[in-house]
Amino acid sequence: MAIRKKFLKSKPVCKVSFDLSPDRLPETTDSVEILGSFSDWEPIAMRKVKGSFTRTLDLETGSSYEFRYRFNGEIWENDEAADAYVANGISGDNSVVAL
Repeated sequence: MAIRKKFLKSKPVCKVSFDLSPDRLPETTDSVEILGSFSDWEPIAMRKVKGSFTRTLDLETGSSYEFRYRFNGEIWENDEAADAYVANGISGDNSVVAL
């Protein structure tokens, strides 16, 4: 798992790439979605590229966003590369990316 941040000089936006390598996925992973405060917790499909799953989002700087991954529509997972974790009030923690 990795989170890459590329801050734009021209506007208050950061291109945040969320990357999941095959060794960090359950054995039979057909789909991965990312859900978070940046999408009102609506699922965003991640793209499969050479066995890895990735998605780049344009997020406004100066904010922090909670998020989680969902594998095959049912297995929830946090990102070990997150900037922080916060209790989600349901079952465990949410990952946080701070910009």
